[in-house]
Amino acid sequence: MTAGRNSVTNKKDWGTPRKYIDSVREVLGEIHLDPCSNEHSIVNAMIEYRLPYKDGLKEPWDYPTIYVNPPYGRDKERGTTIKDWIKRCYDSDRSFGSQVLALIPVATNTSHWKEYIWRKATAICFLYDIRLKFLENGLPSKKGAPMSCCMVYWGWNIDKFKEEFDKHGAVIIV
Repeated sequence: MTAGRNSVTNKKDWGTPRKYIDSVREVLGEIHLDPCSNEHSIVNAMIEYRLPYKDGLKEPWDYPTIYVNPPYGRDKERGTTIKDWIKRCYDSDRSFGSQVLALIPVATNTSHWKEYIWRKATAICFLYDIRLKFLENGLPSKKGAPMSCCMVYWGWNIDKFKEEFDKHGAVIIV
């Protein structure tokens, strides 16, 4: 259900490719929280929330650095969407001064972009990957994402974000 895909099995975890995790670490240093982790994650944050054990939307996000690769689809069981995750990213930056990076689809016409990214985030990197290849259950996938993706940054280290993510795409300061 994540990453905009229709699952052919009951569970698939679409992980962030290594090159992006490496860049996230360059910007954030230690990753304190991954609120939507999974058993195959290579993020290795200090704190990881994993369904069904811990729902990342119901747990605290008051950490200095946060990396989010949220479920892209609608979670009918929990009544949540990607907008709920993006709101938490924005709220953590605003309320706790957290640096937050989120790998999300480019959907600039959506309400979550209008309410929590445009003029709210610090910077965005529109990724050059034509069809970003997520990790599927921890392994490289041959399938590409069906949409363009970007890395959104809420935080204070704009220069470091730009320096690191310029190699991955077009960076704009919001």
